[in-house]
Amino acid sequence: MRYEGTIFRPPGEWRSYLLQVTIGCSHNQCTFCSMYKGKRFRVRPLEEIFEDIELAKAYYGRIGQPVKRVFLCDGDAIIQKTGDLLAVLERLYDVFPQLERVSAYTGPRSTLSKTPEELAALKAAGLYRVYLGVETGDSALLHAIKKGVNGVEMLAAGAALREAGLDLWVMILLGLAGPGAPSRRHILATADLINQMRPRHLSALTLLAEPGTKLGDQVERGEFQLITGAEALEETRLLLEHLEVNPLHFTCDHASNYLPLKGGLPEDRDTMLAAIDAALKDEALIRSEYGRGL
Repeated sequence: MRYEGTIFRPPGEWRSYLLQVTIGCSHNQCTFCSMYKGKRFRVRPLEEIFEDIELAKAYYGRIGQPVKRVFLCDGDAIIQKTGDLLAVLERLYDVFPQLERVSAYTGPRSTLSKTPEELAALKAAGLYRVYLGVETGDSALLHAIKKGVNGVEMLAAGAALREAGLDLWVMILLGLAGPGAPSRRHILATADLINQMRPRHLSALTLLAEPGTKLGDQVERGEFQLITGAEALEETRLLLEHLEVNPLHFTCDHASNYLPLKGGLPEDRDTMLAAIDAALKDEALIRSEYGRGL
């Protein structure tokens, strides 16, 4: 198996065979993200991808481990031409007879470049889950972080994925607006967008000032203020209070978060709110800055 550069995957894909179908991210302009800054974006030729699948077949065969899950790397596999992506899915299910699902990251712009029929075809061919970085529902903030879409377009992308029958997992960023009034506006707009988008899963991560990013440079110059642990918990509380999606699998247990939370909404809302309130009363329960990281 061959990989170019650092490989990233969602935490839930730790058991998946990682197949690199694109290199880097087709957008790669978000001010907070450092994941693909060292890569020049390109779509890998089908021949290379098929060679890697054969290498994986030989490797997993040697260790006697069946491939049941595959995650398509890098940051935006959906940008690949639909016909080529369908060919990759067909080859994966042919080569790995015990394969149960294939998942991928997707971006809002690449999603919007697909027709509903194309997305439905990918679902029918075995693409099961897609991870969409929503970050915020605030259009002004989406513009500030150079996400490439506004709130209406982000909603349209998420709705298109859900309506195609894909298992939609979205990620948002606590602290993305900084403290004070912008914080509340960010969270309320995000809750509103999520309620309209209706994903099956929602992960709330907390912003880290990554060195080498535009936002990290803004923090260094004193132009952007990061929120405190207590402020992050207040944002999480406000979010949970306003989420109306039912059912919703909610996670806030990433390494960046100040307090690990995980549960289903609405049934676990009160339990998670109580955990937040306990941590706000006892700062010893809040993860230290040293304890956070990627």
